[in-house]
Amino acid sequence: MASKSEVFSSRWGMLLAMLGMAVGTGNIWRFPRIAASNGGGSFLVAWAVFLLLWSVPLLILEFGMGKGTRKGTVGAFAKTSGGKFGWMGAWVAWTATAIMFYYSVVMGWTIRFFWATLTREIPTEVPGAFWEGFAGTNSALFTHLIAMALGVFVVSRGVKGIETAAKILIPSLIIMVVVLAIKALTLPGASRGLAFLFTPHWADLANYRIWLEALTQNAWDTGAGWGLALTYAVYMRKREDTALNAFVIGFGNNSMSLLAGIMVLCTVFSIMPEAADVIVGAGNEGLTFIWVPQLFAQIPWGQFFMAVFFLALVFAAWTSLVSMIELASRVLQDMGLTRGRAIGIVGVTGLLCGVPSALNMAVFQNQDFVWGVGLMLSGFFFAVAVLRYGVTDWREKFINTGYSDIHIGAWWDWAIRLVVVEAVVLIAWWFVQVAGEGWAANLTLFSTANIGTTLIQWAVVLAVLLGVNRFLVRRSLGGESDPLSGIG
Repeated sequence: MASKSEVFSSRWGMLLAMLGMAVGTGNIWRFPRIAASNGGGSFLVAWAVFLLLWSVPLLILEFGMGKGTRKGTVGAFAKTSGGKFGWMGAWVAWTATAIMFYYSVVMGWTIRFFWATLTREIPTEVPGAFWEGFAGTNSALFTHLIAMALGVFVVSRGVKGIETAAKILIPSLIIMVVVLAIKALTLPGASRGLAFLFTPHWADLANYRIWLEALTQNAWDTGAGWGLALTYAVYMRKREDTALNAFVIGFGNNSMSLLAGIMVLCTVFSIMPEAADVIVGAGNEGLTFIWVPQLFAQIPWGQFFMAVFFLALVFAAWTSLVSMIELASRVLQDMGLTRGRAIGIVGVTGLLCGVPSALNMAVFQNQDFVWGVGLMLSGFFFAVAVLRYGVTDWREKFINTGYSDIHIGAWWDWAIRLVVVEAVVLIAWWFVQVAGEGWAANLTLFSTANIGTTLIQWAVVLAVLLGVNRFLVRRSLGGESDPLSGIG
């Protein structure tokens, strides 16, 4: 169990740290684009449904698993499902860490664009000119280094450092997003953006794609099934509740997404309604780093509000990056390394492994697809681990404890079973999306996004993790003899 010095000092501090884990760039740059591309209000209906059928059930699971086992992902899975299944927890840890390798690159982009706003290097006369001259260059490598250094700095301060950073960054982030949303609402014609975002067309809900996109967005932007909530839950106080906290994090995260949607879409419909189709059809990088500067250039005090926007992105990326570094470091600490050495290894590895994504956008996009879809498999493994233990027994032992603020009923048991189905459907759907030219053309080793590169990279990682499973579990459990562990 975590020592007294390794727990969050208050529920407020813990919730802010958890919210920092959940709220990231995906809320601010991906949600508005995906919502706009999938019917606006109709998408919100499906998105809200999957908040309750994917995100919240998995967050409840992670809270219970982290607090109940007081181990990182490898040890937690071993103690839940038996030592033979520690590799599932290792997969969860690896996937989040692989995302960390290029997520620090993204944070570096936000830092550079914030600085470019202050120095008035953006907006440029030609949309995207600054982005084209920056992405994939040595400058992007330099900002990646800065991002990793900032993340490691916070984690090196320990749990208290993470909590302190969250108490500063998250309220600041919320204030900035609220200010930007209010500004967007005051623009002429902003009501068109509001109407688009919040008016559902019920007939559109017959389109399966809207539901799958809504499920994907929940899987990617809440942090559910990443192992991040589990890692922070290791540091929860003994008398802390799990279930209510999971609801707070899930709804808090999605509220930030809604504010971002209001901010972006009201601005788009007010300033450039004729370009709305181009903007919402752009990729994440295109929307944020090409079109946002052009939008802010056309509103009063645009340079100031653009600086606020990119600073908000920096804070959102920073708090999420911190949680990824902490997850990887926690796994190494469970294996017997000191905290300082574990963080050093994670920091250096993250810096080196992020170099290819910093210097080559094709590599970045490849890794984003491979491990973004890999998160669906992580969610699947979480659900399978609890089903193997006995989902009802798990709920009564690790969720409905004597310190619970609310009682979780049998609906959660069925939601976890549904997560298994949802994960399988999502993985299959994403593979179908990239098979447009036929399956044979999508079985190559490397490209931006295809089935072959995904399956090959997954197979290599899974083979390695299965091969070293016994070593990982024995080191992670530290010789514990636990009836849940399945090993001596």
